[in-house]
Amino acid sequence: MSVHLRPAVIEDVPVILQFIRELADYERMLDDVVATEEMLGHALFGPRPAAEVFLCFEDEAPVGFALFFHNFSTFRGKPGIYLEDLFVRPAYRGKGYGKLLLQALARLCVERDCARLEWSVLDWNTPSIEFYKSLGATPMDEWTVFRLTDESLTKLASLEI
Repeated sequence: MSVHLRPAVIEDVPVILQFIRELADYERMLDDVVATEEMLGHALFGPRPAAEVFLCFEDEAPVGFALFFHNFSTFRGKPGIYLEDLFVRPAYRGKGYGKLLLQALARLCVERDCARLEWSVLDWNTPSIEFYKSLGATPMDEWTVFRLTDESLTKLASLEI
């Protein structure tokens, strides 16, 4: 058995979308997935890529992925990496693949002189929370995430001030 990671290429878009759907199903949010292969292809591999993806394979089988993008810390004066999605298929959990993906992101942060690697996790996802803590990650309990989408986003964008 061989395990390897690699950056995704445009031909990987179908498997990336499948991973997104599997993650959404795990997070009880499958109905929220509206992404298509065309949308992801453009967003990830178009003229201005919005994010990057690492894929993890056991032999030739895709077993997990990490989708991430750069953010910026004004306090640190450096970019960071935000991990949007991390997912390992249930049959492959407990083999260190999630840790391998996070290690690859940590190395990328160091290579790119980033100030931090950060992500969000659902409050009820105790196995993931404990896993992240075991790696030395610190919960940012004093922060609350806010989000504008759909009508609220459009409404704010069109306000006359």
